[in-house]
Amino acid sequence: MNCNHACGNCEGHCGSCGGCRPQLTITPVEYALLQQFAITPFLPVAAGWNLKTPVYLEEAEYTPEEYSAALTALSLKGLIRIDYDVPLDNFSYEAYKSYPMHGSMALTGAGQDIVEQLEIQDVEQD
Repeated sequence: MNCNHACGNCEGHCGSCGGCRPQLTITPVEYALLQQFAITPFLPVAAGWNLKTPVYLEEAEYTPEEYSAALTALSLKGLIRIDYDVPLDNFSYEAYKSYPMHGSMALTGAGQDIVEQLEIQDVEQD
């Protein structure tokens, strides 16, 4: 059976499409960060005065540049919120001392939904 709907509410029941639901692509570093957010709901972040590049130094599986790009992408996808005006209480930002802005980041509601779906579907990183 062919889907004759161009995203016209077929919801995948025609058997030949994915249901016209938006798809989200997650890179391996984004996946790793989402998994870290699932364990630790609030993570530290820093930035220069321009606030253009988030800095995350807590993990070493990827480069700081890769984490920065992934955080930017997750934020643009609406999966995380980065707040430079809300630093973590009782967290030493010693590793971030060369950056003037210290804040925190957390999953948004959409991000929580994605993490739950990844868990429910038992999705693992390749």
